Amino acid sequence: MDPSDQKHFSAFDYVVFALLLAASVGIGLYYALSGGRQRTTQEFLMADRSMRCLPVSLSLIASFQSAVAIIGVPAEIYTHGTQYWFIGCAYILGLLIPARVFIPLLYRLNLSSAYQYLELRFSKVVRICGTLTFIFQMVIYMGVCVYTPAFALNAATGFQLWGTVMITGLVCTLYTTLGGLKAVIWTDVFQTFVMFAGQIAVIIVGVERTGGMSEVWRKVNDGNRLAGLDLNLDPTERHTFWTLGVGGVFLMLSLYGVNQAQVQRYLSARTEREAVRSCYMVFPSLQLALGLSCIMGLVMFARYCGEDFSEKLGSSSRDAMVIYFVMDMLQGLPGLPGLFVACLFSAALSTISSAFNSLATVTMEDLIKPYFPSMSEERATLVSKALATSYGLLCLAMAYLTHLMGDSVLLVALKIFGMVGGPILGLFCLGMFFPWANSIGAVAGLGAGLVGALWVGIGSIVNRSSGAKRLPPSCHINTTAAFQTAIGNVTSRPTWLHRFYSLSYMWYAGFSCLIVILVGLIVSFLTGPMKEGEATPGTVYPLLGKLLFFLPEHMKKKVCCVTPLRPAIPSPQGPCSHKKSNGTASGQHTPSQQQRERLLPDADSRVIEYETAV
Repeated sequence: MDPSDQKHFSAFDYVVFALLLAASVGIGLYYALSGGRQRTTQEFLMADRSMRCLPVSLSLIASFQSAVAIIGVPAEIYTHGTQYWFIGCAYILGLLIPARVFIPLLYRLNLSSAYQYLELRFSKVVRICGTLTFIFQMVIYMGVCVYTPAFALNAATGFQLWGTVMITGLVCTLYTTLGGLKAVIWTDVFQTFVMFAGQIAVIIVGVERTGGMSEVWRKVNDGNRLAGLDLNLDPTERHTFWTLGVGGVFLMLSLYGVNQAQVQRYLSARTEREAVRSCYMVFPSLQLALGLSCIMGLVMFARYCGEDFSEKLGSSSRDAMVIYFVMDMLQGLPGLPGLFVACLFSAALSTISSAFNSLATVTMEDLIKPYFPSMSEERATLVSKALATSYGLLCLAMAYLTHLMGDSVLLVALKIFGMVGGPILGLFCLGMFFPWANSIGAVAGLGAGLVGALWVGIGSIVNRSSGAKRLPPSCHINTTAAFQTAIGNVTSRPTWLHRFYSLSYMWYAGFSCLIVILVGLIVSFLTGPMKEGEATPGTVYPLLGKLLFFLPEHMKKKVCCVTPLRPAIPSPQGPCSHKKSNGTASGQHTPSQQQRERLLPDADSRVIEYETAV
């Protein structure tokens, strides 16, 4: 293909792309002008807790399946083969555990922010630390999400890169600020279908122009791109079954178990059952999205046999090959290039809008409302909208920092989730599964987890120790190159520090989560562990009790230090507004008898349901 023809968008492509942006803003306007018109924080931030499982599940998919995945996964398969496909195994436990443990526990506490749980279980200090860590994670990740589709549109049309960044950020900020969480969720539903349509269109045309599925299969098989089950236990290997299938579980838990962007969707569901169903419904759709991205990478390889044409788009990143492939395949088919770029923008807008709304929620609920309890509902809603706008503008600055990084966007995104999401996961696991943990141990564990994760993560970036072994760029197996690579790996003797920095990025979340739990438990025992009855009811999941099911009840009670707990009692001021009782260790909360008497009408059934479950 002539590179001079690469940057070509027809008028029909621009129409398709413009319709996407107009539809997204239109949904925001609809929810801004209908219903309660987003006049309360409950409606703006939580969609009045009225959503059904289908839109919630599609929104959960769209939040995770960003433009980073649509561009990054095919580029990964094109360069390194199909080993990454095994991350689909992690989806099983990565969604089953949240559905069975995290969602029921958090939903019954009647929260608005996931980090309110940390105050109920530990103290206000732990809640603020968790909130700030989440804000740090999402602000960095937003930069990656904004930059990726902007780079794609620049490569496809020649449109000014930073003008595209501005369009992406401002459109998303507009409909998020206008329509609140309802607009975000229903826009996600629309954008999910656009995402799948764009990918399917590229795959169908690509297979047809490459010579059919049999030809694609022959080339990827001859080019050694079909990976088998790699059971290598070396944690420094970039992708093996263990790094993807086991390390990926921790990554999925940090996303679908405790990430505010996802938890907020669970909490917006009408009932707990709807929230759990939405989590289960995500699994087949995520597998479909992963499969489409991997097939797209294989079709790319069959077309170009591993050659790198990214420099023709003015980039040294392998991610640019995906855009080159799309424009090559869809050239001369009016509307389809616009559909794929719209697909990328749909993925980006859904992820970014989720981030804006969740950041506005945690900032309002965790950092502003506790210090301004008398703030009127009208002013609180106005401040929430201003926060969403502010975070939208901040993400534009973070996009520039992403531009300066040389790694694959997929690698950058997963490193961010591992380095910062892992310690947050560890903090929630420490509180939910270990009743002895106190707030001092929680803060110490979170700090140690962040230091450990940032140490290995930044060290790997500085030393460029990604552990990636690029396969030879050929549609035929190059045994000489493979032999030379193997000899080089045997003869090189890296130092222990270099091996530490070479830890696969898929282990970052598990590594940091384990540090938080171990340090948190050690410090808790040194400073005085919590005793039975000191934790707020409903904040501890009886994990040890379930694992030690063979012991008599009186022995389980002694070992676990916790009895089956009832749901926390929501007061009229909110789930975290009750006073601390005297004599509790580490600043823990215990609801008073008066608060127990102010149960909601359906509280008795919730208690019976919970005790039956545990």
